Amino acid sequence: MSQIANQEHGKFKVFAGKLDANNGLGDLADKVSAFASENKIAAKSIGVEYLESAESLIITLGYRDDEDHYPIKLETVALGKMTDLGQDFSALEQKMEEASSNVGNIICHELYVTDDKDFLMVFMTHQ
Repeated sequence: MSQIANQEHGKFKVFAGKLDANNGLGDLADKVSAFASENKIAAKSIGVEYLESAESLIITLGYRDDEDHYPIKLETVALGKMTDLGQDFSALEQKMEEASSNVGNIICHELYVTDDKDFLMVFMTHQ
């Protein structure tokens, strides 16, 4: 029996900030986790967009506030250079699977590409 209704949501919070030295989320990851904890929400999804012109990362958190809270964490994994991963994306898919095998309790994921053509994957996990 599917429990997809538990994943449905309609509330969102937006976060913005600079990438860290490794092109990761830096303190944005902590801000998202803190928001979820402080507001006792049930996180359901993330969206991530890198804005090259502003050298800024936008993260959207989709959530519900009508069910029990659980702690979350955002983790960034570098997947490689866009130019090295080929045109058919099979190498990217392989890198994504390898990255996910090292992360537990994945709720959802998102990709972004930096202006240096680095592919990065963000995992939202429950703790």
